[in-house]
Order: sequence, then C-alpha cells, then structure tokens
Amino acid sequence: MPHQKTVALPILPGATLGVMGGGQLGRMFIHAAQSMGYTTAVLDPDANSPAGLVSHHHVQTDYLDADGLKELAQLCQAVTTEFENVPAQSLMALSKSCPVAPSAAAVAVAQDRRVEKARLAEIGKASGVVPVPYALIEKDMHVSLVDTIYLPGILKSATQGYDGKGQIKVTTKAQLAIAWAQLGKVPCVLELMVPLHEEFSVVLARGEDGRIVHFAPQRNVHINGILAATYAHESDLKPSDVKELVDAAKAIANSIKYVGVLCVEFFLLIDGSLVVNEIAPRPHNSGHYTLDACDVSQFELQVRALCRLPLPQPHQHSPAIMLNLLGDLWFKTNPNAAQTPPWEKVLALPGTHLHLYGKSEAKPGRKMGHLTITGSSLEAVQSTTQQAAKILGIDKY
Repeated sequence: MPHQKTVALPILPGATLGVMGGGQLGRMFIHAAQSMGYTTAVLDPDANSPAGLVSHHHVQTDYLDADGLKELAQLCQAVTTEFENVPAQSLMALSKSCPVAPSAAAVAVAQDRRVEKARLAEIGKASGVVPVPYALIEKDMHVSLVDTIYLPGILKSATQGYDGKGQIKVTTKAQLAIAWAQLGKVPCVLELMVPLHEEFSVVLARGEDGRIVHFAPQRNVHINGILAATYAHESDLKPSDVKELVDAAKAIANSIKYVGVLCVEFFLLIDGSLVVNEIAPRPHNSGHYTLDACDVSQFELQVRALCRLPLPQPHQHSPAIMLNLLGDLWFKTNPNAAQTPPWEKVLALPGTHLHLYGKSEAKPGRKMGHLTITGSSLEAVQSTTQQAAKILGIDKY
C-alpha cells in the first residue's frame, strides 16, 4: 500500500496562539487573532510592550530564557514571530513542542545579511532579479583589498540592523576604514550605491501547503532609513514589472519553504531594471494599509498561515496612502516636552484611519503609529493626505 502523507489539521479559533516579540507588529497580530476568536500569548522582556499590554498572556522574559520558552510552548498551540532578530535558536527550541511559523531556518536567512545576500543572489539567477553588487567586510584586510567598483557604497552591519541603524555611507577606502571602525569591526556587507528611482515592496503569505497569495506591489518612501510613507494604489509600474516583482517574491518564498507573511523589498533603478534589496520574515510596515484598504489584512493572513487555514487572495477595495507617525510629531510645538498631536483635526478629514501603538513614551525617530488615508478616488486620497500632513507638520512623505 503506498505511503500517504499525513495532512496536518487546521488550528481552529479557541486555541492559543503565541508571538515572539511585543512590538507594534505583535500587537496588530494579537488584535487580528483575538478578532478571529483565538486566545493569545506574548513573550517579551518589556513589562509595557505594546503587544503584551493587549494579550491574554504575557510571558515577561528574555527571548533566550529556557523557562520562558517552556511556558510559552505549554500555553500555545502555535507560535509566530514579530521581528527577525528573535534568536533562531529560540524558535528552534519552541518548534520541538509546538508548530512555529515561519521556521527558525527561514528567519535565520534574514538575520545575517551575508547569508541573505547569498541566497537572494542564488535565487535571482532564475528570476533575473538579483541584489545590488556587494562585498563582504569581515577583516581589516578586506577593507584595504576591496575593489573600488563597490564605491561609493553603504556599509551595513551583517546582523541587528534595521530602520537605517548600523549603516554608514562611504565614498572612499579611507571613509570605509573609518566606518568599519565606527561599527565596531563587526562583520559587514558593503553594497554599491545604485542610481535609485523608486522603492517597492511585495507582501505575500505562503501556507504550509505551498499556496501563495499576495498584495499588489506598493511604492515606499524612506527618509533617513525609516519608512515615511507607502503609496498603495495604481502606479506607473509596467504590468511586466509588476509580474516580475511578484514572481521574484514568490520564488524567494518557495526557495526557503517559507510559511507565514513575508515582505520582499525591491529597488527600481533609473535605467528601468529591478533589484532585490532584502526580505522581512514577518508582516511589514509597508503593509499596514491593508488593515483599512483590503478585505483581508496582512495580519489576518499571518494568523491564517500559522493556523493552516485557507488563504484567500486579498482584494484592495480602496486606493490608500499610509503615513508613518514618528515620535518627532509630539515635539512639533515644544521641542522640550512631548505634546499630543491634534488628532481631532486629522480625524475630521474623510477617510482617515488612526492607528497608535500604545507606546508609553514618544521619542524622536520612534514609530508611534501610522495614519492610513483611503477614499473613493486617488485624487481624494492625495488631497486628504496633503491636508493631514500639513496639520501634523509632516514635511516630507
């Protein structure tokens, strides 16, 4: 009798779902899970973590704490992660007791730029969308021997970098040597600075059965390495470019046998070519608009993928623009004391959706929330966005 593959059963509402990490992404996952009828648990060391404050259970320990991991595993029928720097070994330990998605192996790819670039380059041989040229900087001798074809470039720490942290622009070998020292001589990747036209991302969800659904590519604007705005509406991208982006993102998800929500960031260069920048093994800042502009959000898809539930192809019902709300906005009227922005004026505008993350203290550069603007037409969304930005004092987006 031929061997039949065992099909894992779905994890239905009423079960307890866990998330490693208590930030805003975990908070929005918790909201989505609870709205579908799940009990939730968060592991995070911060007593006031945004996700921990709204979850049924908060395991307040370090991500590597064996007792904390054991407690989370005992509570949960499945566990996911909200950011890529959760130690892969912790996810591996949890997977011995309960389903974990994405897997430790998949998350580990995104934890080290050296591994990530190599994998993306290998996958890109088939799709044609490869990373920008790069060189590894791991020893002092690499600084002196690096080929000048990688200059001017951006020196990025191989691990722990996000939102522009751990990155320094360099134009000469002398500057490279200084930057290498400033980053503590940790392993780094030197990326050639390319003539960038626009930035895009593709957010998709892949199930354990290999089914993939995705949102349309969205255009992103970064300022000082932090996402400032996402434009989720029909763009100037050619249909062939849209297909190339989506196909490349799917190829990456399939190659690493990804389960869950994955974001792939791309650059469109001035010459019209596309390159892949990096992956984020989790819901992404650029996908937050899906909470208000789509029939299923990236966070509901995260719950569905984790629980082996059907993955519907998302439908976007409204054009949308998302503005990130950084802590700087709280200091617009008084640089020495935080003051609540005039939300009542913003919310008087049609199609505005305010999402604040429950963080206890506003700090410059800190992501405090986001504002999504939707409407019946792109023109209406653009007009409202301009008004909202003026009220809040957002100059660049």
